[in-house]
Amino acid sequence: MQERNAGASASASMNERMNSVEVFDGIRFPGFMHSQESLRAACGFQFKDTDILLVTFPKSGTTWMQQVLSLIFCEGCLWPIHHLPNWARAPWMEQISFSHLVTQLNTSWPRLLTTHLPAKALAAALRTSKARVIYMARNPKDVLVSFYHFHKIAGFLPDPSSFEDFVDEFLKGTGFFGSWFDHVKGWLGLQQDLNLLLVTYEELYQEPRATIRKLGEFLGHPLGPQEEAVILKHCTFSFMSQSSMVNYSLLPKDIMDQSRGKFLRKGVVGNWKEHFTPEQDEKFNVVYKAQMGDSGLCFPWTMD
Repeated sequence: MQERNAGASASASMNERMNSVEVFDGIRFPGFMHSQESLRAACGFQFKDTDILLVTFPKSGTTWMQQVLSLIFCEGCLWPIHHLPNWARAPWMEQISFSHLVTQLNTSWPRLLTTHLPAKALAAALRTSKARVIYMARNPKDVLVSFYHFHKIAGFLPDPSSFEDFVDEFLKGTGFFGSWFDHVKGWLGLQQDLNLLLVTYEELYQEPRATIRKLGEFLGHPLGPQEEAVILKHCTFSFMSQSSMVNYSLLPKDIMDQSRGKFLRKGVVGNWKEHFTPEQDEKFNVVYKAQMGDSGLCFPWTMD
């Protein structure tokens, strides 16, 4: 009876965490993966000059870039790609699991770190370091659609009531992880202060070899043709969608229910066109122009 009660208590505790929300500096984070302590710890993290930080707003190609960075540094030794999940190779700084995972990182590589945090959370710590920062951005309409579908399969995120409501929440920046507009402008506003490279989902999709070459040069790790070929082979959508180290199939169904949709769903550019109505498209464009019109930022996507 005691064992049954203990199991029921643990299950209730997990369900409570699964549905909890952490609000940090006005931004909502899933309580299942984040705590006030883990979020504060990330803000006070001491970077090494050799660290490589991947920064993204969710659903901007994070998993893809984690795979690419791992492949750049594995130098042809593919054991980590086949045996370590991406969250262990490049863990999220702000998550509860980070304090454990960071101690397990391969010491023969630079530390590969990931974050969805806004720029103001990490700017002070990064300014005192020579750590390299890769900011990966993606057409926000595709981000929105991918995030909408992710909410349907992630047990730690609420089911979206409707696509229309999700669009409104995204444009207002009141959803989980805050405003896409603030995130992008905040980080890219630090390009003069940090050792930062902007890479877009679109350029990696359209020019993979050139983008991987650019990354290698930025990281002080130039790549030869054979290395590029190995990387290109192991970061295709086909390879990643079939790899349990990348496709999140290792997670239990209550955390990631992929019977409702795949984590790696499409891997294409422009899928938003299959979801937006003309009215939603117009509404989005008005907000995008107001938010980004005077930012001075240039991206390889169009809003039409």
